[in-house]
Amino acid sequence: MAPKYYWKGYLKLSLVTCPVAMTPATSESEKVRFHTLNKDTGHRVVSQYVDSVTGKPVKEGNEAKGYARGGNDYIILTDDDLDTVALDTVKTIDIEKFVPAESIEWIYLEKPHYLMPDDAVGNEAFAVIRDAMKSDKVVGISKLVMGRRERAVVLEPRDEGIVLWSLRFGDEVRPEEAYFEDIDEKADPDLVPLVQQLIKQKTARWSPDMVSDPIQDALLKLIEEKRKLLKPKKAAKGQKEQAARASNVVNIMDALRKSLEADLKNRKAG
Repeated sequence: MAPKYYWKGYLKLSLVTCPVAMTPATSESEKVRFHTLNKDTGHRVVSQYVDSVTGKPVKEGNEAKGYARGGNDYIILTDDDLDTVALDTVKTIDIEKFVPAESIEWIYLEKPHYLMPDDAVGNEAFAVIRDAMKSDKVVGISKLVMGRRERAVVLEPRDEGIVLWSLRFGDEVRPEEAYFEDIDEKADPDLVPLVQQLIKQKTARWSPDMVSDPIQDALLKLIEEKRKLLKPKKAAKGQKEQAARASNVVNIMDALRKSLEADLKNRKAG
């Protein structure tokens, strides 16, 4: 099955451009998800937008974005209004500069995406940009509109592709000094070798199994146990009739085969 792409556009470095496609490198679709139900009826509960003054449901076509000026005073922005402020970074990842790969602090890395060529014609340009970054041990810095916000992104060459990391905004990262500056205890030099021995004993090769979710496994087990306890639902009238017709077809086929076999025996006997 061909992968579904989250975004398609162009990767650009000076005059070199190539079409690319991007998809999230992580997924949460495998997680156990629940629907909200009415416990008495077993029916799903549906949420909807309701006018805070009239109490009436709002039609989807009447929904709009509102910027609060204060109190209940809003500036209304429609989808057409928002489209007018679209930037070039909606469809183009233009690499503005390069920095040493190890210079970006891990705390700024937010979410990884796989970036790959989207056209055979652009494979060579993509490969040249990727391998040049590998050779110089640098990553590219660019911007990309994601979720109607322009985000700074990092392009990291990885194997045959490129991993694009969205970056957290500077005001989203808390300075570590504010939390670590009061830690002034020095380690006992006699104890460090003992801890190093423990580290050596517990050192293993990384495996994704180290980040398994026991709660997820327990939920799946619980769901399976409850599924086994449920009584099978009675077939609807139409399903019963369909099953009966299917049964008749099988019986007719058996009857025809037996008839043919009996006829063949009678001929031989005759």
